[in-house]
Amino acid sequence: MRLAERLAALAAGADHGTYRPALFSLADSWDRRKVEELCASGLVREVHDRYVDQLAELCATRSPKQRLRGAALDEAVRAALGDGPTEERGTWVHYPWSGRLVHVLGEAEYRELRFSRNRYKITPDEQRILREKRIGVVGLSVGQACAVTLALEGVGGTLRLADFDELALSNMNRLRAGVHEIGLHKCVIAARAIAEIDPFLRVDVFEAGLTEENAEAFLTEGGKLDLVLEECDDLFTKILLRERARARGIPVLMETNDRGMLDVERFDREPDRPVLHGLLRGLAAAELKGLSAAQKVAIVLRILGPDALRGRLGASLLEVEETTTSWPQLASGTMLGGAVTTDVARRMLLGELTRSGRYYVDLEALVKDGREAPLQVDAALEEAFSRRPLPPPEVPPLARAADKRTVTREDVRRLVGFAVLAPSGGNAQPWRFVAKGGRVRCLVSPDGGRTLNDYKLAASFAALGAAVENMVLAAPAMGLSAEVVFPSGGKDPRLACDVVFRVDEASYAVDPLCAVLGARCTNRKPGTGAPLSDYAAGELAAAAEERKGKLLLVTDRAALDEVGQILGQGDRMLFLSRKHNEEMGAELRWTEEEVLGTRDGLDVLTLDVPPPALAAVRLATTWKAMEFAAKMGGGGSLERSAQRALLSSSAAGLVVFPGTSSRSYFEGGRALERVWLAATSLGLALQPWSSMLYLFARLERGGGKGLEPKVRERLGELRERFSKVFPVPEGNAEVLLFRLSKADPPTARSLRRPVEDVLTFA
Repeated sequence: MRLAERLAALAAGADHGTYRPALFSLADSWDRRKVEELCASGLVREVHDRYVDQLAELCATRSPKQRLRGAALDEAVRAALGDGPTEERGTWVHYPWSGRLVHVLGEAEYRELRFSRNRYKITPDEQRILREKRIGVVGLSVGQACAVTLALEGVGGTLRLADFDELALSNMNRLRAGVHEIGLHKCVIAARAIAEIDPFLRVDVFEAGLTEENAEAFLTEGGKLDLVLEECDDLFTKILLRERARARGIPVLMETNDRGMLDVERFDREPDRPVLHGLLRGLAAAELKGLSAAQKVAIVLRILGPDALRGRLGASLLEVEETTTSWPQLASGTMLGGAVTTDVARRMLLGELTRSGRYYVDLEALVKDGREAPLQVDAALEEAFSRRPLPPPEVPPLARAADKRTVTREDVRRLVGFAVLAPSGGNAQPWRFVAKGGRVRCLVSPDGGRTLNDYKLAASFAALGAAVENMVLAAPAMGLSAEVVFPSGGKDPRLACDVVFRVDEASYAVDPLCAVLGARCTNRKPGTGAPLSDYAAGELAAAAEERKGKLLLVTDRAALDEVGQILGQGDRMLFLSRKHNEEMGAELRWTEEEVLGTRDGLDVLTLDVPPPALAAVRLATTWKAMEFAAKMGGGGSLERSAQRALLSSSAAGLVVFPGTSSRSYFEGGRALERVWLAATSLGLALQPWSSMLYLFARLERGGGKGLEPKVRERLGELRERFSKVFPVPEGNAEVLLFRLSKADPPTARSLRRPVEDVLTFA
């Protein structure tokens, strides 16, 4: 046989029509026999088996926290494979047109892995909805890009393709195809490309294109289409399709490959809507047959509008059937069309885009000289990356004045200067002091209690108690006595007590804790994990008991891990709740100007996280960024900070006080301040974790008022676990939860408002 004859014979035997792959499971005896027959017949020319690699990737994807690698990943793969032969797992796919036999995961696992990186763009529920949709594509030039992109993105579980034409070399200016596919039907080329992306996706083809005879079948056979993408050149077909789709209540989407023009026609919502927005009013499909080139130009201009006259397309319309055979199209426009239609189709099918209309994604208008977008920089975050810590709060002098005969205003200012060094939730500083002579009235600020974390001002009263304890400790060092007086029958719910300072000749013993009033601070640095000594535990417990409080300490590593899990899950819950997220974001101070301007809240440098992690803090406290994670049930990374912190700690502690009144929290605040000062004197770092305690109080004593339902439910679960670690008898105020560790000094400390802002003289 001559070479020419041999080549002709081989060409005649090529597969030009098959587009559906054959799927087999070698665990099934019939399927195994068919694969053996395929191999024996020579129809399998190449075997591609990377099944174990796919399974390994699936295992790693399912356990992102563990970051499975090496031996751990191998073990997970072995467990997933089980005892049976590897070749009997998953699916074998035979592509007749290429002779390839490919081993892939089973359908559910295949799709799970293939769409795993869509997860936060398209939720699993949305993926399931999209998989049930049927989408038709008419015209496979721009339509090929649309169909393939739909398959890539997982938009649609059934794709129905219609075109009458075969691939010509001139089509390859915009169609993704190889020279070996010249002469193949465009439907076959598109269907094969889709099958090689997702062999489980159902694809039906109409190789005659869309006609009057088959339009009904195209739109409804096997189930009515949910959406049609119309990308054909023929004017008659464009209108025919819309007339039939409108009758069936099927929306139509069209991208025109010129200036990114996109038309949405929601016939499913507007059954009487005129086709093509009424631009061809008075013309029916039947009237668009057999038009001359000039008549077609007139119709196209009515569809495109007058702006088409200004561009190259307008000029080229006159050249159709003169110097060119069809409308001009570019690959860039075709690929853009595939991207735009897939994005819009997805949002339409998910109910996010409900209106009809015309849109433009005009790259020439969007990307041109003079349209450069201003570069946006998060100035606050950038400053936080590089700024230096500010000096710590000023500590008043403790010197005793000679021959003191009375309590002066300067004495009161100094005492309140020690008071404001006390801790408060979010450094809110919710206190006010009114002085008259040596009597200082102590009240919760009118600003106190505005957060969900301050149920019935409990957290504010605890902070005020800590502030009063500082004054009581400082007074003897200044030659003064201090008496805490509780008013009876007071009508002001924000009033805690009066502190009466006096000068007399007696010598008052100075408490050793007074020496560390200025050194006490929050320290969020990771600890060494060194165990807490019995001596330190005893000193801390004694400090609480001095004010009739009680300290519960947890040092067991398993219990500490459980506390970390509880706090981490609590943090995640709060970050993913809009109200709490916004409250946490409002507490943070990012710039030096903010820190100095307010002198309250938390300077982000006090969080003691490395600069790159500050970006994560910025993200986590921006609700617009976290809203989608909340809808998705994501945010697992938000748990890790607390978990890591507890794992590096020596102990976790809880200060409690009998009763749940404002007075109980106030007295409990005095006890917690002594515990914190004792920890400071022992060289222990202390990081408070108080918000959950006050949310527990809101849940149990306030019925969860103001909390989102999901927060109430999750809080109840966390409360149950928390009570197993810290079994607090009912009727006790839980004042402060904290962790203790041996750690380096903190990078920065939170500032305090000037005394003049919180003290007035009556």
